[in-house]
Amino acid sequence: MKLIGGTANPILTQEVCDYLGIEPVKIMAKNFSDGETQIEIHENIRGMDVFVLQTTCPPVNDNLMQHLIILDALKRASVKGITEAIPYYGYGRQDRKVKPRVPITAKLVADLITVAGADRVISFDLHAGQIQGYFNIPVDNIFAAPLLLKYIMRKFNHEDMVIVSPDAGGVERARAFGKRLNANLAIIDKRRDAPNVAEAMNIIGEVDGKTAIILDDMVDTAGTLTQGATALINRGAAKICACCTHPLLTGPAIERLESSPIDFLVVTNTIPLSKEAEKCSKIKVLSIADLLGETVKRINNSHSVSTLFV
Repeated sequence: MKLIGGTANPILTQEVCDYLGIEPVKIMAKNFSDGETQIEIHENIRGMDVFVLQTTCPPVNDNLMQHLIILDALKRASVKGITEAIPYYGYGRQDRKVKPRVPITAKLVADLITVAGADRVISFDLHAGQIQGYFNIPVDNIFAAPLLLKYIMRKFNHEDMVIVSPDAGGVERARAFGKRLNANLAIIDKRRDAPNVAEAMNIIGEVDGKTAIILDDMVDTAGTLTQGATALINRGAAKICACCTHPLLTGPAIERLESSPIDFLVVTNTIPLSKEAEKCSKIKVLSIADLLGETVKRINNSHSVSTLFV
């Protein structure tokens, strides 16, 4: 088994390799003067099972193109099999046609990854479960829930909690958390007027005097998150915290988070934090390295990964 990492998240690559007790494959990744990506693999990998670790964090297009080129290089190097580990699956939010003349980019990226040479895909908390069906190869959608649940249980051991879904689409995720924490469920009813712009309209459920934990798969500009937190405070919530798997945190996200009533935001390192986000005292990062490393190990040994699911 060999593991090769792109340039998007080298720290996570090294942490996974440390868990597995191996060294990452040596590669050269640079750009031509016109911006084209150039990849060279500096080890013999013929006939080996290779895992590629590359998240599609900002700059999304550059990182997506880089890992497609890595896949092509591996295929032409005559490897035995390629498993693509994508902690954050970029373009996953456009997973269906919501109005005429729009693309389904989640399917497009699935086709690109398959054609480039991947035989299997690992990802964390896909934006929509049906994305697994866009591939004609096996997909393991791993959940970061065990990490988040463990942290919440330790932080709020005996407090009266309510798990809050920021929209109707996240109810299933929030209900699963609430069941394991023996906590009630609330939903933020919102109206989205434009991309990355959301307005919290109403709170469905009882939050008065409780510790409200907002649960989402990603935080982008933090508009939904911070407006939802304000709505919860207005309904009498005693404390506001938030959890998400993918901390995109673009645009005014950090400024909004700092000025919001949210006590802290728990995230994972599927996406490396920006320098601005690293300075934010409200953000707590949990590492997925051991969970991803264990997934890689089980797949390589043909063992079940279902016990990793929550």
